[in-house]
Amino acid sequence: MSSCVIGVDLGGTNVRAGAFYEDGSEAGPSYSNPSKAQEGTPAILASIAATIQQAVATAAVKPTEVGLAIPGHVDDERGMIVWAPNFGENVNGVFKYWENVEVRDPLAKMTGLNIRMGNDANLAALGEYKFGTGRNSAKCLVMLTIGTGIGGGVVMAPISVQGDARGPLVLLGGNKGGAELGHTVVNYQGPECNSGEFGSLESYCQRDAIVRRAQHRIRRGRKTILNDMVGEDLSKLTPKHISQAAEQGDEVSLEVWEEVGTMLGVGIGNFIAIFAPDIVAIGGQIAKAGDLLLKPAIRTARNVAVPSLFSDAKIVVAEQIEDAGMLGGAALALEPRT
Repeated sequence: MSSCVIGVDLGGTNVRAGAFYEDGSEAGPSYSNPSKAQEGTPAILASIAATIQQAVATAAVKPTEVGLAIPGHVDDERGMIVWAPNFGENVNGVFKYWENVEVRDPLAKMTGLNIRMGNDANLAALGEYKFGTGRNSAKCLVMLTIGTGIGGGVVMAPISVQGDARGPLVLLGGNKGGAELGHTVVNYQGPECNSGEFGSLESYCQRDAIVRRAQHRIRRGRKTILNDMVGEDLSKLTPKHISQAAEQGDEVSLEVWEEVGTMLGVGIGNFIAIFAPDIVAIGGQIAKAGDLLLKPAIRTARNVAVPSLFSDAKIVVAEQIEDAGMLGGAALALEPRT
């Protein structure tokens, strides 16, 4: 391989960076450091820069670009983070999160490299398109990243749009903050989401919502092996426990995944109707539930989506889960500059 780039995944706990070749293979080891997300902009940028420099120092080939995946509303053209609620600092006891914070140019000066930025879920979709289930050839890939929240991304080949275009094309929207698929409302009388709306896909299918469904049943006296798995301490319950119990035939856990998958399928069915994708990839740590989640989701999506569109859509677990953020950043860095 003649060149490589640095992919960076900025999270609320850690920042990770690694060097990648053009085919997505590793061009060096990856590094992880605390992101110092609530210690103020100078500390956050210093941590990002230091992690990038570690990856650069051990890359097999001198990197040419850096792609940075950030959870929030990102305007790469201006080099600004418009809004990112996980990053900022405490001022007089009140957390002041990032709004209109300049990131690209300071990082470029600190590292000596060109910096490109994007929303982490959008870039995860781009990485999955290039290096995962999309095989860099899908007509349209819709990706949901399910974890603490639910991120979304839509990547289209030129064939999926009418007009003069080259691809792959990542849907951003007019103000660069679009494709928030997790906040699509599937039941406007449903539970409240952290971002304020009621009955969104995220309010039903994110990590804590899954756990609450199981806790509710346990408190109502349902018999389940989940109690033993967490030593009767329900605060320790995770979706992983619920998956493990379901695989052992635990009735409560099977019901939880059936309900969560059903609501996910409503969302997927709508996305199939809107975007007519040939690939719907489910990523994030929750996707590790596999068929427990996907089977009811596929069954429901079949009943929601336009039949001719559903028949052309393949609903699968994403191939890139653990390194989705870094690979997404690398995919952005590899895109030709306009």
